[in-house]
Amino acid sequence: MIQIWPKKKTQLPLIALLFFLFIVSSILYNERHIQQIHQNPSLKQASLLESTAPTDFSIPKRPPEVLDRFTKCRSTVKYNGRKARWDVQVEELNSRREIEESCDLFSGKWVFDNSSHPLYNESDCPYMSDQLACHKHGRPDLGYQYWRWQPHSCNLKRWNVTEMWEKLRGKRLMFVGDSLNRGQWISMVCLLQSVIAADKRSMSPNAHLTIFRAEEYNATVEFLWAPLLVDSNSDDPVNHRLDERIMRPDSVLRHASQWEHADILVFNSYLWWRQGPVKLLWSSETDGVCEEIDGLGGMELAMEAWANWVASNVNHLKKQVFFVTMSPTHLWSREWETGSEGNCYNEKTPINDEAYWGSGSDLPTMRMVERVMKSLSSKVSVINITQLSEYRKDGHPSIYRKFWETLNPEQLSNPVSYSDCIHWCLPGVPDLWNELLFQFL
Repeated sequence: MIQIWPKKKTQLPLIALLFFLFIVSSILYNERHIQQIHQNPSLKQASLLESTAPTDFSIPKRPPEVLDRFTKCRSTVKYNGRKARWDVQVEELNSRREIEESCDLFSGKWVFDNSSHPLYNESDCPYMSDQLACHKHGRPDLGYQYWRWQPHSCNLKRWNVTEMWEKLRGKRLMFVGDSLNRGQWISMVCLLQSVIAADKRSMSPNAHLTIFRAEEYNATVEFLWAPLLVDSNSDDPVNHRLDERIMRPDSVLRHASQWEHADILVFNSYLWWRQGPVKLLWSSETDGVCEEIDGLGGMELAMEAWANWVASNVNHLKKQVFFVTMSPTHLWSREWETGSEGNCYNEKTPINDEAYWGSGSDLPTMRMVERVMKSLSSKVSVINITQLSEYRKDGHPSIYRKFWETLNPEQLSNPVSYSDCIHWCLPGVPDLWNELLFQFL
């Protein structure tokens, strides 16, 4: 013990001396750095930028609080440019998967064909939506039902309901998105339901996830309401018309918990991003402070969150994922008929000009979506409905739909003022979208 003690005693002053020198050198360095900043304003500006610049951040490990229609922002600030830092960098993927077709199925023209179209009768589909049943609600002309899409250099495979059911046997086909995607889902159900006996099919009540089930094929055709793709306060399928739209730009947790179990996924997103700015409530934010961003910027953040989920979770050998491009609107007839002041109301024929492109389809949005799709390599196939749907100014419900509120005399005197030039009559344009899906499955 006497021999060991002196050794310990001699080490303590040395450790203390080293620690003292470290503290002194740190103080001198900081003082010199502060002096340089005061003497050089550019260094001061760089220092401030470094401390205040937006930074990427990791996604919280635990699920954030669920947003609903009662969620409010405590305060709102301007979007500062930050983005989520994803575990998977989708831009590093390559070897893009192309749909193997001998021609461009999306380039062509509409041909009047009242022998093979429509593919079903409106009145024969018990699952038809009152918002899309145009003939039921008084549309006098039926011409919109008889148009068939004809690609320029080849033919679409003829729709075969039994073959489609065989493709779906033992599988879950799920449409995910907004009311336009819900229209495509209703179209698919109407296309498929006629060969299933009434006691062998069922439809769950309208909810966040609505399911049509065919027992014979052990298959389902489902619709998941997710208008912004990411979690938002608009995720209620009924009560979603809110003055302030709030979303989590870094979370798809609520919706993905449903769609991750599907075998075939068909996504869309576009229309809801054209309704003005949106509020961002990041998952890491605990004080209710939102950031405001324009629609295109918000959609890009949402698409990145969605793309990260796809890149992280989809094996394209086991799960098929499709993205449907934007569905155009026809709100201004002057775009296809110079000098007119109407919209889609009373339109009865498609547009013949193959170069036509209306304001209802936003090119910057399409370019952004294309960038995201390229980053996902072989994991997603794109169904480009935009140009072919642009021609169908005649295909919208216009005034021939159910109205949930009574129209006043002033509105009734001006049908253009309350025409729906966004959604599509059924049978009609969305049936083609499903014919294309049938082609690619």
